[in-house]
Amino acid sequence: MTIYFYSTREEYGCFSNFSPHGFELDNLYWYTSEHYFQAQKFPGTLHLEQIRLAKTPKDAARMG
Repeated sequence: MTIYFYSTREEYGCFSNFSPHGFELDNLYWYTSEHYFQAQKFPGTLHLEQIRLAKTPKDAARMG
């Protein structure tokens, strides 16, 4: 059985990178795993912090 989780509004949406389940890592709070994923493309730059603080995961993805 294949489980899809493309949309946060569907049955398994809690597994989506866009799911609003924040976490703390290395003393920084990340709103979603999408924020973290995109920010990791820019270590040591101002872009990382801008992406971390993006209003939505869609904004974070676009910035990445």
